[in-house]
This record gives sequence, C-alpha cells and structure tokens, in this order.
Amino acid sequence: MSKIAKNMLPYWKSVIIILTLLVVQAMCDLALPSYTSDIIDVGIQNSGVEHVVPEKITEEEMQTAQFIMTDDEADVWKNLYKEKDGYYELKDLSEDKLNQADEELTVPLIMNYQMSTMEVDAFKKSIAAQMGMDAAQLADMSVEQIGQMMHMELESFMQEKEDDDGNTKTVECVDVRSVFSALLQSGAMTKDQIFSMRDDMEDTIDAMGSSLVKSMGVAYAVSADKAAGVDINQVQKDYLWMSGLKMVGMALLMGVVTVLVGFFASRVGAGVGRDLRDKVFKRVVRFSNAEMDRFSTASLITRSTNDIQQIQMVSTMLLRIVAYAPILGIGGVLKVIKTGAGMGWVIALAIIVILGYVMVLVSASMPKFKLMQKLVDNINLVSREILTGLSVIRAFGREKKEEERFDDANRSLTKTTLFTNRIMTFMMPGMMLIMNVLTISIVWVGAHRIDSGDMQVGAMTAFITYAMMIVMSFLMLTMLSIMLPRAAVAAERIDEVIVTESSIHDADQTEAVTERNGVIRFDHVNFRYPGAEEDVLHDIDFIAEPGKTTAIIGSTGCGKSTLVNLIPRLYDVTGGKITLDGKDIRNIKMSDLREEIGFVPQKGVLFSGTIASNLRFGKEEATDEEIAKAAKIAQATEFIETKDDRYDSAIAQGGSNVSGGQKQRLAIARAIAKDPKIFVFDDSFSALDLKTDAALRKALGENVKDSTVIIVAQRISTILHAEQILVLDDGEVVGKGTHEELLKTCEVYQQIAKSQLSARELGLEESEVSGNE
Repeated sequence: MSKIAKNMLPYWKSVIIILTLLVVQAMCDLALPSYTSDIIDVGIQNSGVEHVVPEKITEEEMQTAQFIMTDDEADVWKNLYKEKDGYYELKDLSEDKLNQADEELTVPLIMNYQMSTMEVDAFKKSIAAQMGMDAAQLADMSVEQIGQMMHMELESFMQEKEDDDGNTKTVECVDVRSVFSALLQSGAMTKDQIFSMRDDMEDTIDAMGSSLVKSMGVAYAVSADKAAGVDINQVQKDYLWMSGLKMVGMALLMGVVTVLVGFFASRVGAGVGRDLRDKVFKRVVRFSNAEMDRFSTASLITRSTNDIQQIQMVSTMLLRIVAYAPILGIGGVLKVIKTGAGMGWVIALAIIVILGYVMVLVSASMPKFKLMQKLVDNINLVSREILTGLSVIRAFGREKKEEERFDDANRSLTKTTLFTNRIMTFMMPGMMLIMNVLTISIVWVGAHRIDSGDMQVGAMTAFITYAMMIVMSFLMLTMLSIMLPRAAVAAERIDEVIVTESSIHDADQTEAVTERNGVIRFDHVNFRYPGAEEDVLHDIDFIAEPGKTTAIIGSTGCGKSTLVNLIPRLYDVTGGKITLDGKDIRNIKMSDLREEIGFVPQKGVLFSGTIASNLRFGKEEATDEEIAKAAKIAQATEFIETKDDRYDSAIAQGGSNVSGGQKQRLAIARAIAKDPKIFVFDDSFSALDLKTDAALRKALGENVKDSTVIIVAQRISTILHAEQILVLDDGEVVGKGTHEELLKTCEVYQQIAKSQLSARELGLEESEVSGNE
C-alpha cells in the first residue's frame, strides 16, 4: 500500500483538492438521511411543526398555559412571544434558543395539553377526589351537568387518541384547565396541590420515551396553532417542500462534487501511470546487459504495461473509494451517536464480522495473486517467442507443439485467475447477507424502542441508512481488496525495477575525452558473468590502433562477442582494464565513450521508421549526402535505389520488411554515418555474400583510414587482410599477428583456415595440407 501511495506524492495538491471534495461529498451524503428522518418525523407525523412552543397562540391560551408553570417558566413563556392583533406570535429567535425553550417548557406544556384533552372518565375521578365525593356519584352525570354543579360552563368533545397497543380510537374528552384555574382562584385548590399534580404527571412523563414526550409536546403546539388560526396544512406543505428542495440541492451538489472527484482522481491515476512508465523506461535504458539478463524482456514488458496499468487503476480507486470510505464511515458513526438510538452495538458487531470475512478471503487469494503476475510474464514470454520465431516453427512443422505450449501457459494463467475470481465472488453475496441481516437486526431492535417511545420511525429510518453507509464504507474497502493484492504485487515488481541500480555507471570523478585518436588497449583483461563461477575471458592483452583493422576469430562460444561488448561497457571488466587513448574507459563518461564508437551488433537491429531515420540513428544532424555516402560504403545503395521512396522508404518494426543481408548493410551504414573514431563489427558481415563482403571491406578501408576498426568474424575471407588478427580459444588469446604469421605459428588458426579455404587460396602445397591432416 505504501509503495502505491508514494507514487502520488508529486500530486499532493490534487490529492488535497480531492480530499476536500470528498469531505463535501460525505457531508451531503450524510445530510440526506437526516432530511428523510425529519420528513417522516416532523413533516408527516408532526405536521411540519418542529418545536413544542407554538408559532402563534390566543390571548386566552397565553394566560391559561401559565397556571401550571413555575414563575421562571412563566417568564420564559412570556418572553418568547410578542402581541400582535389580539394574538401572540413567536419572536424571531435562533434555533438554539428555541431548543432551549423546548427543553424548559416541555413538561408544563405537555401537562397543559393533556389537561386540555382529558378523557371524561379521568376527569370525573379527578373532580370526585378534589370534592371529596365518591366517583360513582358522578358516573351517570354528563360533563355539562358537572359544570353546572360547579357553576361554570363545560363542554365535552370527541378526540382521536392512541391506546397502549398503538391503535387509534375516538374518545370523549373535556378541557379541564378552566376548572382547575377556577379552583385555584377560588381557593378550593392551592398552588402546591397543582404542583403536586404536576409531580405525578412528571413521573409519568419520565417513564415515557423521549420520542413520545417530544411528539406530545408538538401535538400541543399544533393544537395551539390551529386555535390561533394558523393553517397547519400549509405549514406542513411548506416544510415538506423546503426539505425536499434542500435534498435536491444536496443531491445536485453531491453529483457535481462526485464528477470533480472522478476528474481529479483520473488525472492523478493517469499521471502516476505516466511517471511510472517513464521511471521504468529510463531505468531499463540504463541497465547493463547484466541487469537485462536478470529481468527477462517479457517480464520487463509486463511490468511496463500490465503492472503499471494495475497501479494506475488502483491509484484512481484509492482516491475515489478508499479515501472516501473512512470519511463516510467516521461521519456515519458520528451521526449514529447523534441519533441517540442506542443501537451502535449492532453496527460494531457487523463491522467485526465484515473484517473477519474479508481477512479470510484475502489471505486465501493473496498467494495466487503473486503467482498470477509470474504467469502473465510466462504467457508473454511464450507469445513473444512463438510470434518472433513463426517462420522457423512453420518450417519445422511445430505449429501443433507450439500451440500446446501456449495452451499450457494459457491454462495455467486461466486456472489461477479463476481460483482468485471464485474466491472473490464470495465477497459480494457475503457482504449483502451481512447488510440484510444488519437491516433486520436494526428493524427488530428499533421496533422495540419505538414501542417503548424511545425512538421515532424516522429516526429508525435514518439509523438504518447511516448503518448502511458505515457498512458500505467497509464494503468499498473490501471491494478494493479484490484489486489491491494484485496491485501490491505489481507495485513490488515495478519497485524492484526502479530501485535496481545498473552495475555499470559513470565514475564519481569522470575524465574528459581530450584526445580523439581511437587507440583501444586491452590490458590483461579478465571477465566473468554475474553469478558465474569461472572467467569467460582470461588475460586478454592487445592494442587496436587507428588506421588498422584488428580482427577477432575463433570457434563458436569462445568469447568473441563478449570481448567486444566490453568496449562500449555493455559489461564491465572483472580484472585488468581497457583504455581509450590511455584513459581507463570506466573513468570516461559513458555518453562520451559511446560517442566515440560505431557499434554494429551480431544481430542487425532496425527501428520502425524510414531508411533515412535509421541511418541518422547515431547522428541526427547527418545530411542527406552523409547518409547516402554511408549507404554507398555499406553497399546498401543498390537496393535502396530500387525502392520508390528510396531513403524515405518505410522500415517495419524490427526491420521485418528487409532481408537479413539488407538489414546488416543498413546497420553498418548507420555506424558509418555516425563517423566515429572506433568501429566495432560483431560478426556483422555473416549475412553478406562474398562479393558484397569484399566490396564493403574495400570501401570501408578506403573511407575510414583514420579510424580504429575491430571486426569479429567467422569467415577467414573477411579478415584476411587485417593488420592484426586475434585468435580466441576458450576465452584466451592463443594467437596474435597477421594472416601469414598465424598460418605459421597458430595451430587453431590453421585449422579454421584450412576448414574454410583451399590450399591454393592459403598459398600452401597440397602435400602440406595432406600431411597436417
């Protein structure tokens, strides 16, 4: 994870913007359930009334409501309103002050409301107790008759109320506040008796749930507003419209923010991918042959494409999902705590189950994800070998066998991929099961709390939504766990390339190339491949001088190509030293060293483009005349002139649209066009016929007289006229001299020469050849 995250450091500004936008998105996301809860609890159940203090009351209600209040409560009550047109309207107060007033006045206002809608049976029992009568005496009397007996006007009315089972029924009620107010004024009741009744009422209210208490208080506000002429239906509509518009606004804002998050996250992901490709490419370009041998070409291609694509995709997902998940989860937890539902243990249990479930699945799939990337390397390797060697495969009739080899590699990758995918398919069903069980648990626990009056329906709805958000935040993380293990492996593989230092690099203190003579000296050089137990080259000692051709010949595998690869520092010597004009090439800056060398490898390599672009590969500023001259020396003019576009003719990738001989000649021309001081030809004439070979060597000798020429060859005819020939055998120089000298002094050279040329060509008598044989 850290290896993935460190690639985003250059984009920290964009990451901060994304995190800010995610906070805004989370705030919008977390606000919506609150609005839903308010729409249910306030907009629908409470008719759009939010507070227990009414918006507007009559003058009579202002006075009547105070008889059961304490002096402090009465002061608060009176300070809430201002008189207007015979009514009292609520002052323009802040939400905090209204909430404080709700808290202070809930009990007297609920008691006031209950006394305004007291059931007739309860009224008769209360009056009988106050008058010292038997309740049976009042059982057959109507409310009006009891009022006449008490010398006041009383009327009963029908009111809908909920019973203990939650069923709505219509009961006969009476407003008894005037009765108790009259008893208080007449002295039949004292203030203490009133407060004694209030204490009993408070005990009853305390036994109720907070949700039920709030609903009863709002019911009073609704009844008082109606009595003062407030259109409650319009209040309800206004509240629902306003809440709905706020939700729409939040949703639109969230949509815009989500798009912006996606935009910035995609830019960061694309930037990370671009940077990694750049780092990997620059590192690989600097690799010596030792590092190229360590990382196969197929593996490097996979790391540069498939692995980086994994990182790019996961980087985007990290910013869009993983960064959002904790913000949403923490916000959801805070909202859940704020609801006071007391069901946090349900969510905690669900999170524990989710984490355990994910850990089991990831631990089972992680080893397979590591194996998968190696299998991708393998299938790339097999594909590359088959496609590049297609002509050989067809010539040997190996199509069926190679199809089977590819099929084996493909099946291995498919099998591993299916295993990981099958494990991860359990992720979503398992998560959905946990979420559904969680929902059922919340509904079951919430139903009991609603029944006890501790929670409203809207609050439970909001709690379910918040719980789903919290679980979804973990679900987002677990969904990423499908990709993260593979991305972690990819990041490790990419990091392995990036942190690998080339074994060949410039010295801390480099020496400038002041003289450009081109004198190469091998001073008792030894070389051993990395990890090998024995030297490949032993005590190589010779000088290659300007104006002279130094040829290297020997049997296959004797170390010829290895020797010339040491000159441009494709490998570094492990013993002795190589000097250029008296300076150790390890102390010369590699770019300066290679600028002096025109290297033609054993296998001619061309690049997609044109003939001209390939010839200018080593010297971009080469003129048309210079590349034409180079082509003429390399004997390439013959086939270039036959093409319609001549030097602008297209070269396919790898030079697949030219023959082997043409490819070699273009590679030689490319080196000549560079105009270096040192030419290194690593068996670069092998695909040329003898006539072209001879013409090329002649033209080369005439045009590069001041340069040092080093030729590796298999054919004696190619090096016949070289000023110095080195004969290699098993990594050692067993002969050094001209052709004539070696024929006399070097047995190995004699054997090579006699195997390729006739006695007459060698200037020997038939009897000498026969005798030696």
